[in-house]
Amino acid sequence: MLRPLTSPPRLRPGDTVAVVAPSGPVPAERLDIGVAHLREWGLDVQVMPHVQDTHPRHEYLAGSDLARAADFQEAWLDPDVRAVIVARGGYGTARMVDLVDWDALAATDPKVLVGYSDCTVLHQAVAVHLGLVSLHGPMSGTVSFLKSEAAREHLRRTLFEPEAAQTITGPRAHTLVGGTARGITTGGCVSLLTTSIGVGTTPSAAGGLVLLEDVDERAYRIDSFLTHLLRSGWFDGVLGIVLGSWQDCDPVEPVIMDLLGPLGIPILGELGFGHGPDPVTVPLGVSAELDADAGTLRLDHPALARR
Repeated sequence: MLRPLTSPPRLRPGDTVAVVAPSGPVPAERLDIGVAHLREWGLDVQVMPHVQDTHPRHEYLAGSDLARAADFQEAWLDPDVRAVIVARGGYGTARMVDLVDWDALAATDPKVLVGYSDCTVLHQAVAVHLGLVSLHGPMSGTVSFLKSEAAREHLRRTLFEPEAAQTITGPRAHTLVGGTARGITTGGCVSLLTTSIGVGTTPSAAGGLVLLEDVDERAYRIDSFLTHLLRSGWFDGVLGIVLGSWQDCDPVEPVIMDLLGPLGIPILGELGFGHGPDPVTVPLGVSAELDADAGTLRLDHPALARR
């Protein structure tokens, strides 16, 4: 049964944040523009040494597994770093996550992790190994962060003024199954949740408000992901479901309703987190109330703690 996780401290102007690339390579121009936006918030930005590496054989990876793991670990162990921000998704986090010394990370001060997509793997690891709230939010080298002022502002408020971001909604939020539910936010990119089953860092979602989103998937593949999660028992005891964006996917709501509607729990469509053009930031590991009729997810407490 899920329980609320520990909230790491919020940010202040002058804090240091580290940018990492645990998955795919980051175009240099996107990296530079994203760093400039973070500096506009008064942050000191440290780009980790291997962020602009390329893998010698696999062009879909930003450098070797060891290098990507080392960047993440060194950023987390740096006492000056207050947040670790993923530059982009893609694929590759599952290849480096077990190379991290999680015991060492657990012995240091808590930090904020920001990312989505392939970062779902890190969100799970941070929850299981470190017991920390993390932020499913826009990444610094992605088009949505660079081009959407609304996405940047919602992330900024969550990081610096989390009291101002306790009620989360979106212009396209709509009711699929009505009702209210209270639980712990969990989930992420559904393809990553599915491929993480059985590896020890995907806890049961019992007691959870499950966030689901993905990108560029066909309906039959989303069907297969959800069917596998259902058959594995991962949805047993889930209290509510919150859908994000499904950028460039086939229509997914018929699949969702066919497979998850029979659970008889509230389901909210299109809250707006994930791969869409204006993604909102949603904390993972916090207690919240889902109101599928009102189209809102309301956090019981600010996502990040006072310092």
